[in-house]
Parts: sequence; structure tokens; C-alpha cells
Amino acid sequence: MDKLRLGIIGMGNMGSGHLGYYLNGESPRVEITAFADTDPEKLKRAKDRLPSAEAFESADALIESGLADAVLIAVPHYDHPSIAIKAFEHGLHVLTEKPAGVYTRQVREMNEAAKKSGKAFGIMFNQRTNPIYAKAREIVKSGQLGDTKRLVWIVTNWYRTQAYYDSGSWRATWNGEGGGVLLNQAPHNLDLWQWIFGMPKRVRAFCSVGKYHDIGVEDDVTICGEYENGASAVFITTTGEAPGTNRLEISGTKGKIVIEDGKLKWWRLKEDERIICAECKNGFVQPECEYEEFTAPAPDGHPEVLNDFADHILDGTPLLAPGEEGLNSLSISNAAYISSWTDGWAEIPVAEDIFEERLAALCRDEKQTKKPPLVSEPAEELSERWRVRW
Repeated sequence: MDKLRLGIIGMGNMGSGHLGYYLNGESPRVEITAFADTDPEKLKRAKDRLPSAEAFESADALIESGLADAVLIAVPHYDHPSIAIKAFEHGLHVLTEKPAGVYTRQVREMNEAAKKSGKAFGIMFNQRTNPIYAKAREIVKSGQLGDTKRLVWIVTNWYRTQAYYDSGSWRATWNGEGGGVLLNQAPHNLDLWQWIFGMPKRVRAFCSVGKYHDIGVEDDVTICGEYENGASAVFITTTGEAPGTNRLEISGTKGKIVIEDGKLKWWRLKEDERIICAECKNGFVQPECEYEEFTAPAPDGHPEVLNDFADHILDGTPLLAPGEEGLNSLSISNAAYISSWTDGWAEIPVAEDIFEERLAALCRDEKQTKKPPLVSEPAEELSERWRVRW
């Protein structure tokens, strides 16, 4: 097999964006052979752009067609697991948009289905392709930062207006998205948090519902995390502040790194701070350090992740964002909701029954309002939006 035959399920913003990358020649080892959507207008627009691909009115029809070796799932969050499991059962590889699901039990079931099928399972964590964050991970995982102490991430540049939330009936609803900023905007940040710094053992979170918008889900969040080694994390995000900030600071016993404005700043202590603290006779010493900076162009990671997925299937190379790791960021957000709902600490692994019961109640009690259909975003605008965000 020289190329991976791919079917895209969901031709809204993300699905049409992926089609645009393909038409621009950014995925040379992929051939889009089919796409599916329940909206006839979206299907027509996709067919006009790629007449050679077959159009289907349902995910099931595409999966059962035999026209694809793999599917890329770009539909609302709740439908990711059922479509993925159906694809695995029909012998197809699966790449899904983030988050993998709305609650952790779903993602565990997806991974079990993938393992049973023997097919590849990947997640569109496109920010893992950013060299800045990859460098941070390398520094931390290699031990060059020493024993980890603290992560602080202020990511408030996800600004959204009320018009954004009013643009689609599924947006900012428990029934449609399963949450707010934690489930829509922040999954990439949560993934990078754990990818670089590791998973906390428990979290304490404060999720403010409709603080800045007329919505019934959270648009402002602060999460505190605790680690087995005594390290801590603080994560702050919102869609209601402007101008926003995106600053990640990680400290360890051998220095610290700061990522902001597309630059990684690295202060390396000449000696481990714990040794200095214990042995130095001067109570006010400032430990000596060396300073480095690292910059690199930030790619649009969407086609990069798809290319990585194709290489994995065609050549057997390791996946950059395997499906198993989709459980991690979702565990943090699920635990954050539980913590906020119960006004206390929430352990990881997540108390799944508690989360699912509360989510079901929120969905049941939620008022449903009719909103205008969302207009698909051109691929070039989607690409630019991601480049300026990070």
C-alpha cells in the first residue's frame, strides 16, 4: 500500500479544514476517498471541492463502504467513541479529533476496541508537533531540569464572543460538547501539561459557569494539581479575557524553563538547588545559572499529525499521539469537573460513576435552544487561527 485511503467523518470546521490541507498537497501519503456528514449542504460543498471522493450521509455508510482503510473523525465530542468503535469493528484504523470522548470510560472502551482489532488509534493532538513544546518535554524527561517542582500555565488567549457560542446549537452545552473551555479549547493544553510534566495524582478545581458569557457551561477555570513526588501544578484558562496570555513556566531543582511568545527560555543552574540549599553557608545567595533561548517555527500541526498517522500505518513508525494517551488529558478535565462540583479534591484515576451521574443530570436539566447552523471555516483561516494562538 503506497497511500492510506482515508474517509473523513464530519465536514464542519475541522473536517473541511483537513480536506483543505489535503487539497493543498500537505498530506502526500494520504488519499481522501470518501467523506460523510448528515448535513446535505456540507456534503455538497465537500463534493464540489473533491469530486473524486464518494459522499455518504452517515458515518456507518462510509465505514461499511470498503472505500477507506482509515477514518478521521471530526464530529461533536459525544459521537467520537461510537464511531471509532464501529470503525475498529470493521477493520479500519482511526484518527479522531480531540477530545477522544467526553468521559474516561468512553476512551477506555475505544482503546479496548482498538487493541482487539489490531488497528491503529491516534488522536489529533496537533500541538505535540510544535518544536517548542517538544523541546520542553525533552528537557524535563531527560532530567536536565532535575526533580520537577512546579508547573504554572496561564492560557487565557482563547477569547470568544457571545456570537461564537451562538453560532451552533451544540456549542457550550452539556448535551452537545460535554462541557465548556475544558472540553473545547483547552484539551491541547491539558495534553501538553501531562505530556511534558506528567500526570497529577489529584486535582482541586474551580470551574465558573457562564462567568463571561450567556452559556450553561464553564468559561473560566483554575486547576491545582498535586504529584506523588510533591510537585504541584496550576492551570488557568478562560474564553473571557482580552488581551490574553499564554505563558508556561516549569521549575525543577536544576533550573526553570518559560515558554511565551513562541520562545523557550531556559535557566540552567550550575548546581542542584537542593544541594545549594543544604550546604551553602550564605543565607541570601543567588544560585548561579546559565541562560539559553530556543525558537523554532510553529507548524500547523493538523497535517503533521495526519502524516504521522499515515507513516505509522504504512511504515510502522511510532505514533506521536497514540489513542491510549487520550485518556490522560480527559482524566484531568473529568477530575476538575468532579472537584468543582463536590467542592473538594478529586483523585486520578477518575471516579467515573460520580462523573457520569452528574453529567447525565446536567444534560437532562439543560434547556435546549435553537441556534443557526455553523458555517464551515476555510482551511487557510483555520490554519492561521492556530498559528497565532500558540
